[in-house]
Amino acid sequence: MKTYATLGPACCRAELLTDLLGLGLTGFRLNLSHTTLAACRPWTDAVQAARQASGRDAELIIDMRGPELRMGPLSRPVTLTAGERVTLGPGGLPVEPDILAAIRPGREILLDDGLMALRAESCGEAVSCTVTRGGVLESRKSITLPGVELLRPALTAQDLLDLDAAAGQGVTAVMQPFVRRRRELEEVREALHARGLPDRLTLFAKVEDRLGWEALPRWMDACDVVTVARGDLGSNLGLLRLPGAQKDMAARCRRAGKPFLVVTQLLHTMTEHPAPTRAEVLDVYNAVLDGASALMLTGETARGRYPLEAVRWLLDIARQAEEDQK
Repeated sequence: MKTYATLGPACCRAELLTDLLGLGLTGFRLNLSHTTLAACRPWTDAVQAARQASGRDAELIIDMRGPELRMGPLSRPVTLTAGERVTLGPGGLPVEPDILAAIRPGREILLDDGLMALRAESCGEAVSCTVTRGGVLESRKSITLPGVELLRPALTAQDLLDLDAAAGQGVTAVMQPFVRRRRELEEVREALHARGLPDRLTLFAKVEDRLGWEALPRWMDACDVVTVARGDLGSNLGLLRLPGAQKDMAARCRRAGKPFLVVTQLLHTMTEHPAPTRAEVLDVYNAVLDGASALMLTGETARGRYPLEAVRWLLDIARQAEEDQK
C-alpha cells in the first residue's frame, strides 16, 4: 500500500517531512493549480533534504493544472453569504471567459469542491448569481458546472514550463487532472518524451467527472495509476452518486489489474482535530478492502493543524485493513 501527503505551509519543513517518511509514508504530492513548480523550490528542496536524512527515495508527484476549471486570483478571501447576489466576471469575482460563456440562467455553479454553490440569474459579459450555499472563497478554488464540458488543452503553457523544471526539482510522477480521453494522456506522454522524462515519471490520471468515469475502460491502460479524485467528482455527480462511482471504478480497476489511488477528504476532520471520526476510519478501511493500491491526504497535511498525526492515522488504518484481510 502506497501512501502520499500533500505538501503545503503546514508541513513543508525538512525535519517534519523526514518524520513523515520515518512513519512509512511513500511520498508527497505538490498541487500546482495555485502556483508554479519554480515557486515551490523551497518545498522541493525540503523534500530532497528529507530524502537524504531518512535514506528513503520518496516519491514526488506534481499535480498539473490541465483543463481544470478554477477561479482567478483574489486579493483576499471573500465571504459568500446564502441569499446574497454576487457577480462573476468583469467587476466581480474573476472567472475565465470560456467559463462565463458556458453559464446559462438557472444553472448551478459549485465552488471549492462543492463547499459553496451559486445559481446563475442573468448572463451577459458578466454573470449575476445568487449564493445558495455560503462559505469563504479563496483564490484559485475549483469551479464545477454540472453537466457542462468545456474543451480545453490537456496541458497549459504553465504545465509545460513546470515539466521543463521537473527533472531538476526531483519530480518522480505527474498527475493529470480531468482525464476523459486517451488522447489527453497521449499528449502528456508526448510532452514527457520531448523532455526525456517518460521512463522516469509515473503518470497518474484523475477521474473528476461523469465523462471521465464513463470513459474509464477506454483510456485506463494509457496511464500507470487511476486516481479516484472525489472532490470534483462528488461535485459533478452529486454526493449521493459518488460512493457508487468509487465502487464501480474500484471494480473496473481490479478486473483490469490497474492500480488505483483514492484521494480527497479521507481524514478531513483532522484538518482541525487530532483524531478522525469513525466514518473516516471506515472510509479509509473500505478503500483498502476495495483494492486501492494507494491513498492520499490533501488539506490534512497541506494546511491542517495535525499533519504528523494525520499521516500516522492513515498508515495505521491501512495496515489494520491489510492485516485483517490475511
